[in-house]
Amino acid sequence: MAIRGYDEGWRVMGRRTGWWRGRTALAGAAALLVAAAPTGQATAGQVTAAGTPDPYRFATDAEPVDGATNVADAAPLTPGTTYKSSIRDNGKLYYRLRLDAVSNAYVSATAVPEPGTKVVYSDGIKVSIRDPEGYKCFSGDADAARFGPTESPRPLTAWASRRTGTNGYSCKGAGTYSVLVERISGAESSPDDWDLELQYVTEPHLKKAAPTTAPEFSETVTPEALEGPARTTRKGGTSFNEARSLGQGVWKDGIQAGQTLFYRVPVDWGQQIHATAELGPASGDDFLGNALVMALYNPARAFVDDAATRYDGRKNSAALKPLPPVAYENRYAVDDQVSGMRFAGWYYLAVHLGEKMTDKFGDGPFALTLRVRVSGAPVAAPVYAGTAAPPDVFDVTAGDKDAAASGVAATGGGERSDGNTAMKAVAVGGIGAGAGLVLWLAVWTAIARRRTATGAVPAPAADGTASQPGAASHEYGPPRAW
Repeated sequence: MAIRGYDEGWRVMGRRTGWWRGRTALAGAAALLVAAAPTGQATAGQVTAAGTPDPYRFATDAEPVDGATNVADAAPLTPGTTYKSSIRDNGKLYYRLRLDAVSNAYVSATAVPEPGTKVVYSDGIKVSIRDPEGYKCFSGDADAARFGPTESPRPLTAWASRRTGTNGYSCKGAGTYSVLVERISGAESSPDDWDLELQYVTEPHLKKAAPTTAPEFSETVTPEALEGPARTTRKGGTSFNEARSLGQGVWKDGIQAGQTLFYRVPVDWGQQIHATAELGPASGDDFLGNALVMALYNPARAFVDDAATRYDGRKNSAALKPLPPVAYENRYAVDDQVSGMRFAGWYYLAVHLGEKMTDKFGDGPFALTLRVRVSGAPVAAPVYAGTAAPPDVFDVTAGDKDAAASGVAATGGGERSDGNTAMKAVAVGGIGAGAGLVLWLAVWTAIARRRTATGAVPAPAADGTASQPGAASHEYGPPRAW
């Protein structure tokens, strides 16, 4: 997404080379200041100039890759890397993986139709990993995502995995595997191409064997949503790559019809997450059966669960079902929601408000409240025999906790935060115009000192004092405030 520049807001008051150099230095410093601002602080959840919600911001380091129509021509994917591709109507694309015999592999595909694209209930995206002979690797995971009853275009993510271990999974050997991404489209759907974002994550095997049965989990007790009004605004991002960081709390935002907002919550080993998305009241007495949907994805962008709500102009909410504490052994559960809670890290909430809200209640924005609960004390992490790709994707670091507390957005390129990143980002994000003025004063002081050293000093005023910048002569006048 392009970063908008600011007009100078001032007139150059002289033609001396020194002032030009000073202004050039200021412009360069200001550019650095804008570039240093945390990704998403200014751009997260923005809408385009025409008022249409920005559909999705791709990773800044995403590598372009073309999918092949046959396995032989498939381009290779590298673990820990994010890619950008595209897929045509009812298209089938292949990509290549080189897998060892012990690592788990996860590939997700996020399809991004343009806003206003016609989609129907059954339209969607499907992902599978296939062995060297072309047979689908069965791992018990759901591998398709569909738009469902909202019938509203939005970023849609599906995933597949190759899992190793003692259980009876196929595709255990080392070799060249393939990823097949399929677009599912109906006759009534728009035939336009969809952009794709692919992410390939690997998980090393454990040093010591772990139980191969999922812990018992009861879904009879639904965690209570946090009560009270939202006091802090956390503006959601348009994608996984600029998702706004949240910790436990009640957070407020605004969402437009047709918009999808992304948030991320660090959930450690042994912890549970519960979330509710609440849509505020609006004028009008119409009714929409499927207005808002919230989906939860795990650190590998694998779908865990979703919830939806209808809307009639009165406050209503969608809440996730009870989910178990994060545990390595959850992967052996038959239930996909339990199986998805298989590792620690950033869990993502994607909240979408259907396009049909426009016809019923207007474009918005509508008040959105997120009630997030993270319960349970962290427990010891399983001991891996190697390093995941990308590193720390299945950990909750001190930097992650800082980011959740301060509310910084994801960086856009998949980088991790160190212990000081969140505070640095908050400092930069809060600079604003005041720091711009401080920066200008520093540059102006340097210019004045340079003039003093070279003898180019302002002429004395009538009262014997030095002329102030911007006084009668205007020769070295400073820029006007912006």
